[in-house]
Amino acid sequence: MDLPLDRAKPIPLARQIEAHLERLIRERLLAPGAKLPATRELAQTLGVNRATVALAYEELVAAGWARAHVGQGTSVADSPLEPAPTAPAAPAPIDWSALFSRSARIIGAPDELARSVGLAAAAPGVVSFAGGMPDSGLFPTDAFRRVLNQVVREEGEALLQYYPVEGYPPLRAYLAAYLLRFGVEARPDEILIVNGSQQGFDLIARTLLDPGDFVAIEAPTYPRALQVFRSFGAQLLAVPWEATGPRVEALERLLERHAPKLFYCQPTAHNPTGLTIAPDTKRRLLAAAARHRVPIVEDGFDGSLYYGQRPSPPLKAADRDGLVLYIGTFSKILFPGLRLGWIVGPRPVLERLGAAKQLADFHTSALIQAAVHRFCERKLLDRHVARVAAEYGRRCALLLGALRRRMPPETRWTEPAGGFSLLLTLPPGLDAAALLPEALERGVAFTPGAPFFPDGGGERTLRLSFSSVPAARIDEGVRRLGDTIKAARGRSRGREREPRATVPVV
Repeated sequence: MDLPLDRAKPIPLARQIEAHLERLIRERLLAPGAKLPATRELAQTLGVNRATVALAYEELVAAGWARAHVGQGTSVADSPLEPAPTAPAAPAPIDWSALFSRSARIIGAPDELARSVGLAAAAPGVVSFAGGMPDSGLFPTDAFRRVLNQVVREEGEALLQYYPVEGYPPLRAYLAAYLLRFGVEARPDEILIVNGSQQGFDLIARTLLDPGDFVAIEAPTYPRALQVFRSFGAQLLAVPWEATGPRVEALERLLERHAPKLFYCQPTAHNPTGLTIAPDTKRRLLAAAARHRVPIVEDGFDGSLYYGQRPSPPLKAADRDGLVLYIGTFSKILFPGLRLGWIVGPRPVLERLGAAKQLADFHTSALIQAAVHRFCERKLLDRHVARVAAEYGRRCALLLGALRRRMPPETRWTEPAGGFSLLLTLPPGLDAAALLPEALERGVAFTPGAPFFPDGGGERTLRLSFSSVPAARIDEGVRRLGDTIKAARGRSRGREREPRATVPVV
């Protein structure tokens, strides 16, 4: 939990901490019964003395906002004080009802290229950088099996019945507190549980888009998002990425000329580059969206999986205008097979998204939700993430080191700040899709980059995913890829040197 403290103010730090926590409790951003961080943990996060946090907690208890039990820490009171009457809220800056779709459509077919690459990469002896997924060898399967058995014994009768579409209440309350770690303030009723981020895209597109609507989208970007928006008849407008994120000037021009229905982006651990949007670029993106009243669909990668400097908070953390729909998932940090994610947004939008979800599948598995909640509540997720973040960071460093040693000149690549992959650009004259069959013959696989670009292009690029490659195989895989590129580059230069036929002068 990261609370803003102003050390230049004459107000004591303990009083500032108390005031921030009181506001979160009063506004139900910290639910009744939610456990507050240990004093030592919060003091370390905020860079203050442990006694300062302890004094703030004592004041919260004295005021009736929290309760303390010896050996159990401090938690929000079961019946905290009712909030004082406030002035009527200002009207929402966006008329969401004007954006709701007037028809319903379905998702398109799976990506055939991804399927064929996956089959080839599974061949024995192939080092595959093609799968952008977590390493199943790191899954905490035994621990999850135990909590799953426990919730079946204790809550099975209720969890195996039909369940409210919004989701398992304890999990939504946990997520409200969990997202505070990354600066996102959301009440439980502003969170909708969905079957993974993919269903989140589908519900948003189904609810907001009509055929022919424009959607602004970063380039390159996540191919599944491209497929979903296209399948609902959207026209895609590419916003090129640069070192600090999507080019805000390009987005501004698209907003002025085409009035897109929404803008989709991945601010943290961007797929395929692994890059993260710079804080100033985030501020400018939000300001541009606010001026044009255009919603942002933020595809959020968990902020715990970063390598090096901690990323700045999500766009949703700075969203003061109700512009951002934030999609999160447990797929990357826990198990993709759980198909468990969430959408954070204004309640009127979530009501419509929930109605669309109820038509699709009634609800996400309450049993899985309860098991994940139990897993998280016992801090098993925190321990797991700390372990896998260190391992993925090690594999990322090994991949970058191998690329520096083995890639030929004129080859370039991004340096990930998080996530599972990077984007490599081949020397001039080479095409990644044409290079793939030869790479497979040499025993290495990758994902060609063209499908990541909504406006065409990207032929010279390819994605290398390192998360599921054993550390001991990374250097060998890069050596095979480097040999493939060098051989193709040699042939390309040979063709460039061949004498060309001339037209006789009469």
